[in-house]
Amino acid sequence: MTTSTALLLADLTGVAVFAASGASAAVAKRLDLFGVVFVGMVAALGGGIFRDLAIDEVPPLAFADWRYAATASLTAAAVFWLHPQLARLRTTVLVLDAAGLGLFTVTGTLKALDAAVPPVGACMIGMLTAIGGGLGRDLLTGEIPVVLRREIYALAALAGAVTVALLSACGQATAVPLTAAVLLVFGLRLIALRRRWSAPVATLRPPRTGTRGPLA
Repeated sequence: MTTSTALLLADLTGVAVFAASGASAAVAKRLDLFGVVFVGMVAALGGGIFRDLAIDEVPPLAFADWRYAATASLTAAAVFWLHPQLARLRTTVLVLDAAGLGLFTVTGTLKALDAAVPPVGACMIGMLTAIGGGLGRDLLTGEIPVVLRREIYALAALAGAVTVALLSACGQATAVPLTAAVLLVFGLRLIALRRRWSAPVATLRPPRTGTRGPLA
């Protein structure tokens, strides 16, 4: 299997996983069939469209290759019809989202590196590729985007992107190490959810009452 074929398969797998994640979130919000498919497609294709525009690949693969839109729409439609068999939708959404995060981090970073983007920029593109679809999904379903919450989300993607860049620099960007990078992101995200890890937030102190200001 060539590198380009492996990247395509990984990309389409990520599309399917994120489409299922977006569709599951839409089903939980009781959207109709069109709404479920639309949210699934946005979740699946949003990050890849950003990636392709960032590396000047025009038109983006989501528009140029019918397999991307077909994979996203068919997966989302399948989730709509099969959702009665999907128990505990919230858990399903989180697990699928973590899997998509890992897959899109790796493929986004690799494509940026292949387009001669410097490693730091490639890591940023890889991270934004991974979080873009989830951001669109959350906005469309009326949720605060995961990336803006305290949860470890974008940081997990960034860790995976840095790992891919290091593997590429060492000439180890082959199937097994890259699969390990996907599992790293996936595992970090799930462990963070399980253990409730979070990024630090600012502590807001209530204003003092009964004090005189400097101009009083």
